[in-house]
Parts: sequence; C-alpha cells; structure tokens
Amino acid sequence: MQKSLISASVRKFIEANLLFGESTHITDGSSLLGRGILDSTSVVEVISFLETEYSISFDDSELVADNFDSIDRIATFVDSKLR
Repeated sequence: MQKSLISASVRKFIEANLLFGESTHITDGSSLLGRGILDSTSVVEVISFLETEYSISFDDSELVADNFDSIDRIATFVDSKLR
C-alpha cells in the first residue's frame, strides 16, 4: 500500500474522531503529541483504528511516542508493518 494512502486514511480518522471535524492546520509532519492533538487516550484510539483498518498488531516495544508523533511517522510505521 502506498504511504500517501495511509497518511490520508490516518488524517481522515484523526480529523473525524479526535478533532471532530474542526479545521486545524496540521501538516503530515506536524507533531500531534506536541500540539496536544494526541494524548495517551487518543493514541490508544489511533492504535485500535490502525489494527482494524490494516489488520496489523503491535508489539509493546513498538508503542513508543516516536511512532505516533505525526501523521507521517504513523504512515511510515504502518507501511513498514505491512511490508
């Protein structure tokens, strides 16, 4: 799967479920954790979405902030899991 499709899917999920359709100006490289868009609870929601959407699972060692800090990092991480 193309990383750009994963990015679009993750962005759509975040906008619909965590930002509730509010317009924020985040780029794929924006820090979701640093800007307060993601917190520990919403990271769990993102993980659940990714596991369902892409039929993947995560090891505890993979659940680190670096993998979930931006849409780009999430997409890169998911893409690597799908390969």
